[in-house]
Amino acid sequence: MKKRRVRNAVPGGERIFQRIYTRLGCEGRPPHFVVEFHPYTDLTHTIRLREDTAYVRLSDALDDAPHPVVEATAAILLGRLYRREPPKELLQTYREFSYAGATRRRLLALRQRRARRVEHRPAGTHHDLDQLFERLNARYFAGELTKPRLGWSRRVWSSLLGCFDPALQQIVINRQLDREGVPEFVVAYVMYHEMLHVKHPMKFARCRRESHGAEFRREEKKFVDYQRAMRFLDRFPTR
Repeated sequence: MKKRRVRNAVPGGERIFQRIYTRLGCEGRPPHFVVEFHPYTDLTHTIRLREDTAYVRLSDALDDAPHPVVEATAAILLGRLYRREPPKELLQTYREFSYAGATRRRLLALRQRRARRVEHRPAGTHHDLDQLFERLNARYFAGELTKPRLGWSRRVWSSLLGCFDPALQQIVINRQLDREGVPEFVVAYVMYHEMLHVKHPMKFARCRRESHGAEFRREEKKFVDYQRAMRFLDRFPTR
């Protein structure tokens, strides 16, 4: 069998994974590890076991990360695959790296280059996102929010209702909400929620990510139809 050539091999990746495999107390003979960097749009890492080979893809945002960060990533992936609890110090190392300002700036730049932008087509079959944004901006934000790109998701999302992507400056709403049976105040609430994310950017502090802080929650409840929207969405089927 011809050995596979790894074009974006992680230096010392196989040794790192073998060492962490032993440290986690995984049973049996360790697989052969093929570890490479992959151009993901964020800190995505994957591991797939096929017979006696484990294929590992690490986000290339780690290509100049300190050695302990790669070890921590290996512990997280192997812990997930073999149902082992990674050492707390390695989890802390990974959190500190992932929430560091330099890491967040690099991920933002990577996402701006690689992520897919939604087409600016706010007019759906039943609801117009552009009109909703303008009305909500005037009523709740004194018209001061800069309008991002607006659009409907290409596919129906299974759980997510909406998403604001700061790297791409776009708000995308689940196309499942563009139905005749979905009241406009429900779509307006989802849009309002994402507009609050524009106003209150995600914060990273003390190895924690905060996207729905106290001020965010207070403003969210100012939406005039907040309770009605919550009741509808609690019953809203996904898929």
